[in-house]
Amino acid sequence: MKLRLDLLKHLTTEDVMEEAVATVHRFKPEPLFSTTGTGSLSSASTQERAREEAHSMELIQRLEQRARQSGQSGTDKK
Repeated sequence: MKLRLDLLKHLTTEDVMEEAVATVHRFKPEPLFSTTGTGSLSSASTQERAREEAHSMELIQRLEQRARQSGQSGTDKK
């Protein structure tokens, strides 16, 4: 998937929170998290990757719609 930097200005904090909540279950703290401050990210299943891809495409469509509503094309790829 290509990174769409042209759509970033239409991203809201609610969009970011939604994405964070959708993936937070995969983050696992180390046993000494409080002292090391590090953790790990568990791998995703094939089905989970497919859901993430579909969710990402939905987000892109919402951002493109916001770009059109604000009078910008949303198709300028930088």
